[in-house]
Amino acid sequence: MGARSKRLSPGPNILGRCVSLIGKGISNEKPVTLVEVLEILEKQKKKGDLEYGQRLAYDYAQKFAKLEPKKARELMEELLKLGNIREHQAVVLVDLMPETEEDVQLIFAKERTRLGEEDIKKLLELIKKYRE
Repeated sequence: MGARSKRLSPGPNILGRCVSLIGKGISNEKPVTLVEVLEILEKQKKKGDLEYGQRLAYDYAQKFAKLEPKKARELMEELLKLGNIREHQAVVLVDLMPETEEDVQLIFAKERTRLGEEDIKKLLELIKKYRE
């Protein structure tokens, strides 16, 4: 990666965000799944010690990442193909793997995106396929 290194953003949202740092400034930021957080931190761990916040994030990701990296990427792609789900919403769905309509409604409660019953059923069927 050269001069660029990927690290977790310090602060309240240490999980679920990956930023590219150049020097001390942030060049870009994108939402990432727990599986991706785990991969990033494992690479960082091989290079040297993790900082305190990174160790906490690493432990959390190890405990709660529910899919293998390949499956998580595939599910993300399929969720985004549905068309009415944005990237950060897909990340939350992959991380939480909701099982019921109520779970999905809670995830989208504060979002502007409103999913109809059919959309929720499609979403749950897709997630169920990856859970098995």
